[in-house]
This record gives sequence, structure tokens and C-alpha cells, in this order.
Amino acid sequence: MDDQKESLRKIITTLALKNEEIQNFICCLKQNLENLEANSNRVQEDLESEFSSLHAVLDELKEGMVTRIKQERASRTYELQSQLSACTKALESSEELLELANQTLCSSENDNFTQAAKEIKDSVTMAPAFRLSLKAKASDSMNHMMVDFTQERNMLQAIKFLPVPATPEIHVVECQVFDNTVAVVWTLPELDSKIDHYILEYRRTNHDGPPRAREDYPWMVVEGIKETEYTLTGLRFDTRYMTFRVKACNKAVAGEFSEPVTLETHAFVFKLDAGSSHQNLKVEDLSVEWDSSGGKVAVQDIRKEKNRTSSPMHSPARTAMMSPKRAPSARVGRDRFTAESYTVLGDTMIDAGQCYWEVRFDKESKAFAAGVALRSLGRFDQLGKSNASWCIHLNNWLQQSLTAKHNNKARTLDCSIPDRIGIYCNYEEGTLSFYNSRTKTLLHTFRTKFQQPVIPAFMVWNGSFSVQMGLQVPSIVLSGQKRNSNTSSSNASLT
Repeated sequence: MDDQKESLRKIITTLALKNEEIQNFICCLKQNLENLEANSNRVQEDLESEFSSLHAVLDELKEGMVTRIKQERASRTYELQSQLSACTKALESSEELLELANQTLCSSENDNFTQAAKEIKDSVTMAPAFRLSLKAKASDSMNHMMVDFTQERNMLQAIKFLPVPATPEIHVVECQVFDNTVAVVWTLPELDSKIDHYILEYRRTNHDGPPRAREDYPWMVVEGIKETEYTLTGLRFDTRYMTFRVKACNKAVAGEFSEPVTLETHAFVFKLDAGSSHQNLKVEDLSVEWDSSGGKVAVQDIRKEKNRTSSPMHSPARTAMMSPKRAPSARVGRDRFTAESYTVLGDTMIDAGQCYWEVRFDKESKAFAAGVALRSLGRFDQLGKSNASWCIHLNNWLQQSLTAKHNNKARTLDCSIPDRIGIYCNYEEGTLSFYNSRTKTLLHTFRTKFQQPVIPAFMVWNGSFSVQMGLQVPSIVLSGQKRNSNTSSSNASLT
């Protein structure tokens, strides 16, 4: 019966996951339909706008050419009309002279003939008909205004939709994830000399599979990529995966995005547990600052609390609840560490594998420590002063010093004090190393055997620090650890 119930639960889980997957796909299809409608309207409006612009150019060109024809015709008409008028008047004058000459020739009066003939001869010499050019001043041909739009017509007939670049394909086997960088490689199905650049988009996700309709993180965009590969640097891997997609662009249009590719971005991710911090520590996200006014509980009150009897009326829990000096609503769980244990822990246990994180601290802090601790670390225990914690400790009380501490034993480190420390933990091998995170110079290594899971631990007094997580173990650290794996411990006296 129990096996059948367990089998049925598995079926229910499988069906629920499949239903969620189908619902996500339905949301994607609905979104695609909305996008299709909007995109179709947009490209149709763009097409009509382009053709309207083209028509406007043609209409303007036509109007200009028709105006030139009209102007040419008017000019030639004026020339020919003027020449026609002059010829008509000359012809009328010539006909009158001709008639006068015929009359004179036929006249029988000999006495006046000589005088009349002389006058006619003089009139003919001065007649307009003999001063006219009988060649038209303007041609009737308009061939120079002829047009041939064959080439332009062919060009117009060749108008097509812009060629959309092909969809790239990301090659997962060639992509690399290392040192908080991701190298993405892709190709096009065929060579396209018109490609101008590529656009790469990526986003963080905790979901291994196709993108869902609703994701927790937005797409980040990298534009203007000229090659078919790109390396993203300086990333913080605070999610399990990153999804990538890329599209090609020519001078006018972008192609479709490639199929999304999800790459695993394994790194150690944790937060600071504000509930575990000392009352004098102000915790905001991954930053901590000393706050002298945080807890006003005097040391003698704490000692008095430790010496109280275990009776119900005097139990620490009851006393803490009834104390007028602590506001329960603002200090819930803030008694994890007290007195001079100005400590705050991470919220994620380390029980396997290799982890790396970094911490930047104020070098003017009176005291600072960072390392790992067991969950059983006492509420009055300072880091490095019991067998439940390992740390590197900065002291600025009398003179500045940097020491490695464990089980109340310390070793002074002969090195310059950095402002940023990298912490490497290999749980199986029992290795805890500290580095100058800028130069990756090894500061100190503890070699032990962790009997229980450990957790990141920090301490600060009169100072501040901030933690950077989501980091992969740097390659230079890994290579250094391999070289030193067979060497003897540098701190045998501390273990």
C-alpha cells in the first residue's frame, strides 16, 4: 500500500511538473500571438510609409520635369510666334509692292513710267521680305525632353523585403565557464558578408531548461559584437545557471534570436545571517558595520544572566523576554553571539566540495577576522579562540598585525596586510587557505580534518567589511593547491 502511494505521489509530481511546463508554453504561445499582431501592424505601417515616401519623390520629380517641358514649349512658342508675325507682315508688304509693280508695268503713260519704276525699285530694296531669315528660330523637336525609365523601372520591380540575417547557433561544447567568466561561441548556417554586428543577451536563472514566461531576472544586453564569440568577465554567479541567446544584425534589420542555451555557473552562494549577528553589528545584505549603540546590555548584566539559577522564574529565556533593555521586535534571535564575540555567520553550510569567497575590510578596523566555524561555536567564543573555528585575524589595538588563529593558538603572518582577502575551503581534504585576493598570493593554509560541516564566519570591532560571494575558485588558486597538496602543513602548531 505504501509503495503504491509513493508511486502515485511520483506520478502526481511528474504530472504537476508537466502541467507547469505546458502552462509556461501556453503563456509563450499567447505572447507570440500578441507579438505577431503588433509586429505585423508595425511592418505594414513601415511599408506604407516607405511607399508613400517613394510616391512623394516620384510625384515631385514628375512635377519638376513637366514644368521644364512647359517652360521649353512656352519659350519656343514665343520665338516661333514672333517669327510668324514678322513674316506675315513682310508678306503683306511684298504683295502690295508686287501689285504696284504689275500696275506700273501695264500703264500706258510713258511719261511717269520711269519715275514709278525707280520708286518701286527703291521700295523693293527696303522691303522687310528681303531682310527676313527664312530659317525657323526654334525647332519643333522635343526629343531632348524624352525619358527612359527602363533601368529605374527594373530597380523598382526588384524591390523586395529586406533580407533578414540567418539565426545563429550557439555551440555549447565550445562555450567555457571559468574564473567567473563565460566564453560564448556561435556560428551562422552560412557565410553572410552583410552582417554588421551581433547582439548577445544573457540572464541569471535557477531553472535548468527552456526560458519560462516569468523569470526572476531580466535579460542583460551586449551590443556591437563584431566576432562570433564573446567573453563576459567579472560576473557574479549567484544563481545556478545562466541563459544565453544571440542574434545577427545587418545595417537595417536584426535576425531572430538563437535557441537559448543554459550553462551551469557553479559557485558558492550564501548570505549573512543577520539573526546570528552580535547586537553591535549592523548587517545590511552582504555588508557589516560596527554599531556601538546596537546593544546596550552591560557586561555585568550578561555575567549576572550566566549566574542565574535554572528556575522557571529566572531562566535566561524568561529574563531576556522580560528585559526592558531589549526590544524583542527588533532583536529577535540577536543573542546568538554576545559579550566580546562580535561575530556574524553565513547562512549556508559547507559539507562537500571546494568553495571560495572574498571579503573586503576596513584596514583601520580595531579588529577583524574571517574564516570558518562549526555551528556549535559558543555564543561567547571569539573566532580562533576555540577548536570550533579557524580564521585569519587583523589586530589594530596597539600595533597592526595579521595572525592565523585556531584553538586559541596564533601565528603571526609575515606579509603586507591586504584590504581584500580570498578564502578557499576544500572540505574533503580539510584545507582552508587565505589569499591576497588582488594578487592571489597565499597568506596562510590550515590543514585539518573537518568532522562536521563548517560555515563562513566573520568578526569586526570598530570597523566594517563586505562579502563577495558567487565566486568560482580561481584557476590560479586551484593550480597552487594542486602543487601544494603533497607538501607538509605550514601551521602544524595551530591544529
